Amino acid sequence: MSGVIAFINTLQNALDRFRTIDFLAPLALRLYLAPVFIAVGLHKFMHLEDMASWFGNPDWGLGLPAPMLMAILAASAELFGGIALLFGIAVRWFAIPLMITMLVATFAVHWDKGWFAVAPGNPETSTAKPLASVGIPAAKRSLENSRAVGKRLEAAKSLLKKHGNYNWLTEKGSFVVLNNGIEFAVTYFIMLLVLFFIGSGKYLSLDYWIARYFRK
Repeated sequence: MSGVIAFINTLQNALDRFRTIDFLAPLALRLYLAPVFIAVGLHKFMHLEDMASWFGNPDWGLGLPAPMLMAILAASAELFGGIALLFGIAVRWFAIPLMITMLVATFAVHWDKGWFAVAPGNPETSTAKPLASVGIPAAKRSLENSRAVGKRLEAAKSLLKKHGNYNWLTEKGSFVVLNNGIEFAVTYFIMLLVLFFIGSGKYLSLDYWIARYFRK
């Protein structure tokens, strides 16, 4: 038994040596998220009037109060938060408004669309299938939606093959049905939550060097 434990400890020690480069994990999260938020923030600032209208309109928008202020706050959080992530400065602080933005997006924009960003067209390969098999109602509804999506995709493909240049139309990718669910917003929230707790990482962030010289 002691030999097994010694062998497992040897493996664990070998695994622990990778901690010397653990700064790569937060760096990867930052570099993944930064262009997403910078691009979205710039888009909001470039179309601020339209964004404010969407934020405030109760019929075809979010119906939020002070829509211009909300649009400016959202755009600022995304643009400046994305820049902060890129350079690794005040990452834990900027993660807070970015997480709030993702929560607003999740519950105010995408919640009623379900989980998937792109609707699965095949219930047999849907990740909802294992959850549906144990009786989770939302997963069962997702599988029903997948069947309906699959029928529509097949009908659309049939029409395009008959009346359009299908090879050219699908040259850059297959056709899908945009479900616009909470998948991306929740994923970004989780990634930001990790950065909130672990920070921007060593060496390749301004936070690391600022802390090294000013927070001894």
